Amino acid sequence: DLHVRSRRQRQMCIRDRASLTLANALSRTIKENPDLRVFDLRLEGLEGRRISVDQAPAYEVGFEAENVLGSGDLQGVDAAEYTLSLSSVIELGGKRHSRTDAVNARYDVLEAERKATALELLGQVTQRYIATLSLQEKLDLSTQEVSLSEFTLSTLRRRAKQGAAPEADVLRAKAALAQSRLSHDALKTEYQKRKMALASLWGDTRVDFQRLQGDLFRFEPGESFEVLYEQASESPMIQVFASERRMRDAEIQLAKSQSESDIRWQVGARRFEETGDTALVAGVSMPLFAGRRNRGEVQAATAARDEVEYRQQSALLQLHSLLFEAYHTRQQSIAAVEQLRDAVLPDLTQALNLTQQAYERGRYSYVEWTAAQRELLSAREALVEAAATALLNQALIEQLTAQPLAGR
Repeated sequence: DLHVRSRRQRQMCIRDRASLTLANALSRTIKENPDLRVFDLRLEGLEGRRISVDQAPAYEVGFEAENVLGSGDLQGVDAAEYTLSLSSVIELGGKRHSRTDAVNARYDVLEAERKATALELLGQVTQRYIATLSLQEKLDLSTQEVSLSEFTLSTLRRRAKQGAAPEADVLRAKAALAQSRLSHDALKTEYQKRKMALASLWGDTRVDFQRLQGDLFRFEPGESFEVLYEQASESPMIQVFASERRMRDAEIQLAKSQSESDIRWQVGARRFEETGDTALVAGVSMPLFAGRRNRGEVQAATAARDEVEYRQQSALLQLHSLLFEAYHTRQQSIAAVEQLRDAVLPDLTQALNLTQQAYERGRYSYVEWTAAQRELLSAREALVEAAATALLNQALIEQLTAQPLAGR
């Protein structure tokens, strides 16, 4: 019994590794996607920048020699004057505080951009996952189509031997089987390509799963459009603008602080070689008209801040349009799924059974039988397409509203 349980556990582990859930795909992307890891380095760089701008002005040591190596009485160094000084700057206008605030504001912008990028990336993972899951469903339908074509050819051969079907119908059935196999092989190739594209989002160059786990025909209950738009208006993609506006405000304050002239001071000692005396040297200097010269920088920073408001308004308009389209497309696709699943497919399935029975009795032709088959297969493909469209738009809505897609 212990050996049997151990073998079952190993089999379950193999199955788990061979399949991929949406939650697992999202988790791996967040942990391993290189685009997101870049933000850590950018934030680290801003931390270093914050340390630099928070420092007070540096002290400078100066040495000056006068009246040396001249001519006449100033030959050599007997009449030299040496000055050793210490100087620095007294910053006025809150420059140091403004510099720190500007870096902190950029830090907040970068954090908001990271959240927005992560949200966009997770939306991309979800959309690729749904598209691949849809293709997986079509591949299963293609397998059924090949089996149906094989069954049709077998039936025709049996009826041809009995003299109840012409040889031409057998040849047409063979050609149809070959075409269905070609289509199946093409879907298999496309399926492998889409799985590789999905795995690339978390940095893998090989596919370590065989199938996707998920229900293509389960839809989460949706909120009203007004509620969704309110959520979207507060998503990280819009919050980036708020963070950028705060950063621009900090840059305006930094530019205004530059309008206040700094005081440069200097103090030192001077030695006169000719008399052997020393004296104290001190000085203070301040640039003139700094406010007038800095008006352009303040104007440029203010214009950059005002621009953010209009870009946010434009983004909200685009968001409203995109969300409105996704919301109504999802609603229509769900209605199409329900109609196809509850009405169309049952009728076409029954019609195919009746047509096959009538064909075997000689009442319908091969063309009518295969037409009924194609109608049912087309309706099944339409069901998969409608379900995929509904889920893709659901994923887009949840990306825009910053609400995580429920596990499938």
